[in-house]
Amino acid sequence: MRKRWRVWLGVVISVLFLFYALRGQRLPEVWQGLREANYWWLVPAVLVYFGAVWLRTYRWQYLLRPIKLVSVRSLFPVVVIGYMGNNIFPFRAGELIRAYVLRRKENVSASASLATILVERIFDGITMLIFVFAILPLVPANEFLRQLLPFVSLLFFGALLAFLLIASSPERTERVSQWLVSCLVPHRFRDQIQGLLEKFVEGLQVLRSGRGMLLVLGLSILLWLVEAWKYWFVMQAFPFDQPFYVLVFACAIVNLATSIPSSPGYLGTFEVAGIESLVLFGVPRYTATSFVLALHAALWFPITALGVYFAWRESISWGEMERLRVGEPDRTAVV
Repeated sequence: MRKRWRVWLGVVISVLFLFYALRGQRLPEVWQGLREANYWWLVPAVLVYFGAVWLRTYRWQYLLRPIKLVSVRSLFPVVVIGYMGNNIFPFRAGELIRAYVLRRKENVSASASLATILVERIFDGITMLIFVFAILPLVPANEFLRQLLPFVSLLFFGALLAFLLIASSPERTERVSQWLVSCLVPHRFRDQIQGLLEKFVEGLQVLRSGRGMLLVLGLSILLWLVEAWKYWFVMQAFPFDQPFYVLVFACAIVNLATSIPSSPGYLGTFEVAGIESLVLFGVPRYTATSFVLALHAALWFPITALGVYFAWRESISWGEMERLRVGEPDRTAVV
């Protein structure tokens, strides 16, 4: 039961956000909007989304190159399995599953691959902030958003600065980590913990190159613009029309909001962020709700189904993924 508190916390957060999203809604009109949508537009939307997933795979391959060169073709199923894990387990457990699958498949240290995944998340957050700040002059006045952005910016840029300091001087980082481990960790665990930390620092090598960081940032901007293109395709299925920058803004706000821990598939946080960001630009609330529900389904079902197939193909059982989710990894595996 102690390990289930995360599940219940995620459920509570999602329920609260869903309650907020549906407050004062005219549900019959929301349902009518869903019934009358032209769902053929979801076909190109899903194809574009998988294009963005391929770009994510290429970006991860670049981050992994200092550790091991793995082909994009080999990494793509691993990325999809990770996204499936995020969609069916709470608290982004898919990231742990992705590192575990890569370790099984390519013998890459889980600690090092987790470091590259954290770098991905930081650059994703920074990209979202770039989009929001670029579009903010065109956004109708919203005091809450303007007050929240400095805090979110401090969070992501602070994390990037911390990782840069760690990556810039491996020798200093090793001395500090050895001192901390000797002070805080029981003697019998010190070698294991120190090894994990060294592998983690190895995963941050791309941050030692200014050119590498610019390439990762450029790939992040490109893949998120492609993902915003999916929003545009889904919009064609509904009776409203907004400039592309509005959909980029909505995509940025949604993905910043889904950083909040919640139930599997970001239920609740996704809906609130998507609806409120569109309502800011004058989209009727019930239309925005219909659009966001269809968009969320189009993001959730295809990649989850493909992830289940890839997990079956890689002989990864639900029991293995569940053990990872609750913090009980395979003790016989290499870290």
